[in-house]
This record gives sequence, structure tokens and C-alpha cells, in this order.
Amino acid sequence: MPSRPAFWLGRQPIIDLIGDTVGYELLFRSGAANAAHVTDDKTATASVIHFAFNELGIASVLGDARAFINFDAALLMSDVVELLPPDRTVIELLEHVQITPEVIERCRDLRERGFSFALDDIVQIDAVHASLLPLIDIVKIDVLATADADLPALAATARSAGRVKLLAEKVDTRVKVDQCRDLGFDLFQGYFFARPVLMQGRRAEPSKRTIMRLLEQSLDEHAEAAEIERTFKQAPELSYKLMRVVNSVGTGLRSPIQSLAHALKILGRRQLQRWLQLLLFAHDNTGHFPNPLLQLAAARGKLMELLAAQRSNDRRLQDRAFMTGILSLLDALLETPMTELIEHLQFPDDVRAALLERSGPLGHLLQVVEALERTDDATVSALLAKGDPCQTGELPQLQIEALTWSNALGRDENPTVRQRAAKN
Repeated sequence: MPSRPAFWLGRQPIIDLIGDTVGYELLFRSGAANAAHVTDDKTATASVIHFAFNELGIASVLGDARAFINFDAALLMSDVVELLPPDRTVIELLEHVQITPEVIERCRDLRERGFSFALDDIVQIDAVHASLLPLIDIVKIDVLATADADLPALAATARSAGRVKLLAEKVDTRVKVDQCRDLGFDLFQGYFFARPVLMQGRRAEPSKRTIMRLLEQSLDEHAEAAEIERTFKQAPELSYKLMRVVNSVGTGLRSPIQSLAHALKILGRRQLQRWLQLLLFAHDNTGHFPNPLLQLAAARGKLMELLAAQRSNDRRLQDRAFMTGILSLLDALLETPMTELIEHLQFPDDVRAALLERSGPLGHLLQVVEALERTDDATVSALLAKGDPCQTGELPQLQIEALTWSNALGRDENPTVRQRAAKN
């Protein structure tokens, strides 16, 4: 009996005008051996959707957001669609789908059942597309492949149906964000939000530098609690947040925590490390477009922790894997080269090697996670060729666990740490 195709998940956030994540494009990939024929792709995708939605419950991974899923013509006409919850699903029609009368009728039927539709990778709209626009909810315009001079006319044509929302995809710079906002785009997707490009010259804010100092101290086994307390006292806003956090997560306490020393003792060194790592990403000052680095960093850290657990029962290794995943996005958060950020910080050697060179055991895990985020099938397969730290067939459940955990993180630090404390 043939085994079920191996697959893994990719997830890219879709952001609205006020910076909220309203959806995720879910990128399903089968292993290279299963992707040679259209029939195999269809079977693999059907298996993934069934496994993810029905067995693992990916709706919980999405939170309040919707899933954007790519469909070709064969998949659209199949029964696979019926496996998906209509109110949580946006069917993305790939650019190579031929708009036949049968496809239009199928879309009309599925809309009556509650599904939403998006046109994917649009660079021009012709008469064929125009016939489908009345059934479309979202037009995804590839702004990277569209000349700036052509973008206003394309946006106007897309809006001719009256009811569609415009989504700018492959947005990779602030200039492109501002241009699309001025043209009336409603939604945004791209590396600017998911994996921001580095912009030289911006320095870490004082509070973030203090967090980095506290993180370094918490990792130093020889650092005294009094030394950490003194650093907190230099940042009253962090002291206040720490008191709130410990008061919210402390159980069995007869009275609220009244001092920093008491709070640090109750929270513990390990939980302090986790809180500081997440806190780096919880305070975003990017104005109208707060990038979703908190969830991305948390999911990366959690997945690396789970992968490390596949390799070893060493809890310290798992903790360092979590930390490596979180900190691997620090250069994007602070818009400063990684070498400069950690030059004077005393991180463990294996963490430093992973962050700077992607080398060593933790570097190997980080390469796996980054390849998964890129949905780079060939690299994932090569990295896991020897079953280290797991087989490819084990990845989906680990990814779902990591994404579920990261999605549960609240927008402020109290629920964030409360979720973290509940898992430990």
C-alpha cells in the first residue's frame, strides 16, 4: 500500500490597512518525488487539506484569520473544496486557470455555499478576467511584476466590478507600501511584512537595548539576581511590565508581588529568558504597518524547540534552540546587521554559530525552519535526508503545533506570557 505523500506547510500573513493580520496564504508542498505530475499534486494537496483541516484542526492555527489557498482548475472542479470550511476559506484562482464557462459556473456555485474568491498574481485584466470579476472578492495584484506607471490603471480596472478589494502582493519596500496605500489598496502581502528587508542606519531604541542586556544577564549562569534587578531598575516601564506579568501568571500566591526581587524569584530564570525573547517582538513602532514578527519569531522558536526535542531529551538544548529561533529575526526587527547586534553579547557558542553562520547543530535546525518558511522543497528534503532531526513525514504535526502555539499569543505581554507559562 503506498504511503501518504510527505508534505509541509508554508504560511504568509495578509495585512489590512491598520496592520492587523486578516488572513494567511497557506502554501502546501509535497515532496519532490510526489510533485512530478498534476495528478500527484492534486492527490497530495487533497491529502494535506484533509489532514490539516480535519485531523489536525488548522482552523485553530488561523485564529480569527482566514486561509488563502491556491487552486488550479482540476482542484477547483474536484470534491476537495467540500473539505474546507466556507467561512474560513478564500479560494485563490491561479493565474494559469483558464476561465471557461464551467469554471465560472463552479465559482458561482461555491460562492452560494459561502466561499470567497481571489484572483492570484494579476498583472493585467482582460475581457476574460472581466467576465469573472462579479464573482471575485479580492484581486491580488503582483506589484513587483507591474511597472509603477501601469499600477494606477490596473488598480482602477480591477475596481471596475465595484465590490472587490485590492491586495498588493510581493510588497517588499516601504515605498511600495505607501504607493499602494495612495492608490486605495485594502490588503498587503509580502516580505516587507513577513521577512522585512534590512534598512541600515536605524539603531535599537533604549528599551530594546535594555531588553538585550537583560537577556544577556539572564543567560549568564554567574549573573546575580541583584545585578538583573539593578538593570530592571534602569527601565521603569520594563519593571512595571514584569510586575504585571508575574502577578498575572503567579498561581497560589497569597498576595500580589510587591517587589522586583520577589517577582524575579517567582518568575524564574528560564521563564525570564522566554519572556524577554518574546518581548523584543511585542513592541512594534512601525506606525500604520506593524509587521507580524512576533508570531513569525515565536513560531520559528517553537518549531526549533520541537525539532531539538526530536534529536535530544536535553532540555537546555531545546531552550537554546528556542532562543536561536527567536533571535534569528532580531536583525529584521532592529534593522541592524546580526554581527553588530551580538558582537558584544555573550551568547553560547552554538547559538552564536547558528545566528552568524547557520552552522553547528542549531544552525542545521535553523536552516530547516527557514527552508520551510520559503517552502523550499528541495532544501528541506536535502537537510532531512538522513532523518536528522526528523523524517519529512513528521514535519506537518510539528509545524501545526508550533503555529497553533504562536497563534495563541496575545497582542500584549500578559496573555503572551500566560500562554507561555501554561505550556511549561
